[in-house]
This record gives sequence, structure tokens and C-alpha cells, in this order.
Amino acid sequence: MKIIRVENCAICQLHLDPTAQERYEIQRSELWVLRHHPDPAPLPGWLLLDSRRHCSGPVDFTAAEASDWGCAVRDASDLVKQISGCERVYAIAFGEGAQHLHLHLIPRHLNEPASKAWAVADLYRDMDRGDRAAADPAVVAAMVQRCRSLISAPG
Repeated sequence: MKIIRVENCAICQLHLDPTAQERYEIQRSELWVLRHHPDPAPLPGWLLLDSRRHCSGPVDFTAAEASDWGCAVRDASDLVKQISGCERVYAIAFGEGAQHLHLHLIPRHLNEPASKAWAVADLYRDMDRGDRAAADPAVVAAMVQRCRSLISAPG
């Protein structure tokens, strides 16, 4: 499949950036890129599932993307649970900041009110104001390595 990229798209550019790939990318398939949220990350274990091809969302999927989407989301969500120990995984995609599909897979810890429902969006605002510390970059790096190990492990 030919990957179409848009020059002024932040996600397309991120997929080409070797530093971002080394630091945050967990897995790349023909259709998807799975990565950790870049620093500053609101929570450790906050992953993103991006379409490799520049498209705005499921309405623009090819037949292959539509067929594979459910398995990709399930597998990525399972990985979030494994690395974070969370009880639930929120899946959110708006596509306004970058009109390139990037599904946020957010760990929801039931004992953490800051990750409850729409309050999870406030994590960004709280970081911007300095009211909440971002996830420790060393913890993020360790989670990326753990994800890569889990994916590459036979089983």
C-alpha cells in the first residue's frame, strides 16, 4: 500500500522523524503506528494509534483499514492495560489538532479521579497551567521499552 503523506500534517511529519520513532514508537504495521504520547505526556501509558496513511478517520478508511481497525484497537488497548495496570481504557479521537487519525488510548484507573470520564481532558489543561506534573520521561521511556518487549515476545 502506498502511504500518502501531507507536508503540513504534524502526524505525517512525526511518522518520518527518527528521534520520535526511537523515543515513542512501539509498533509499525502496514496500516497503523502505535506510539506513546510524546513528552510531556499527561499520563504514563497513554498510547496513540495512528493511521499510517493520511486520513481524517474511519469515514475515510480503505477496505483494508476498516477490516483491520477493530483488531488494532483491541490489541493496542490490551497493551495499555498490561503496561499501566488500569481497569479500563478510554478511546478518544477528535482530529482537530491534527486532522490525521490518531486515537488516544488512555489508561483509566478507577481510584484516580483525574482520569474519570471527561475529566481526563483536564489533564492537558492542568499540565499547561503547571497544576499537574507531566508523566516522568524516564517512566514513559521504560513503558515504551516494555511495550516493545511484550509485542516481540513469542506467545
